[in-house]
Amino acid sequence: MTKELERSIPGLDFLREAKAELKKVTWPGKTQIWYSTLIVIIFTLCVSCYLGVVDFLLTLVFSSIL
Repeated sequence: MTKELERSIPGLDFLREAKAELKKVTWPGKTQIWYSTLIVIIFTLCVSCYLGVVDFLLTLVFSSIL
């Protein structure tokens, strides 16, 4: 590509800079990804159980009132 053509394409510099920045990133290993995923799943299960219990209790309370 000629220099004039490269300058006329919008966003080309941005893509080059983004590619260069991605080469600098330290990506997590498989073990770290596995543990992070496990923590997210456990936390999600805990929150969903908590919300389920609160929903059940509120349903009991309001159904007895009404």
